[in-house]
Amino acid sequence: MPTRSKTSKEHPDLESVMFTEAQIKKRVRELGRELRAAYGQGEFTIVSIINGAVMFTADLMREIDNPVRLDCIRISSYADRTKSVGTPQIVHSLTIDIAKRHVLLIDDILDTGKTITLVAGLIAKLRPASMKTCVLLDKQGRREVPFEADFVGFKIPDRFVVGYGLDFAERYRNLPCIGVLNPKLQNPPEWA
Repeated sequence: MPTRSKTSKEHPDLESVMFTEAQIKKRVRELGRELRAAYGQGEFTIVSIINGAVMFTADLMREIDNPVRLDCIRISSYADRTKSVGTPQIVHSLTIDIAKRHVLLIDDILDTGKTITLVAGLIAKLRPASMKTCVLLDKQGRREVPFEADFVGFKIPDRFVVGYGLDFAERYRNLPCIGVLNPKLQNPPEWA
């Protein structure tokens, strides 16, 4: 069972912290400025891939002055593993019309490229005026499908990270930092 510590800034299940809460906040502010420069004062629609991108999306939206619309799409690609389980599956699709709208697709991590490619293809079929992509983390070393995001928070090495929305078996999303999960804990969970 995972151990919990409310007094420690570093979770005991982390091998190391890759990005602190302060580093993440600073980079999200910078991304907000980049998005404002790209979109000017115009309205755009944010499509967030959840659950992983929920914290990043919420914080990023607070850095944007533009009028924005929000929709979420739920994809399953990891289950309880540290590697993608094959073809991502759409669990819940979009609910608002994005035809002829400028769309910003947000994800927590660009890893194999399969998930964001699937969702970008779905969005393209709905005929938006434009589509850009924004990811918090870009793990280029794991790419299986060629894809480059328009906006990237951080480039990272091929390590399994959790925190700030990223999970392992739906745990660790609530950590304010992003850290490398201890390799001893990266097996399918036996948690109750």
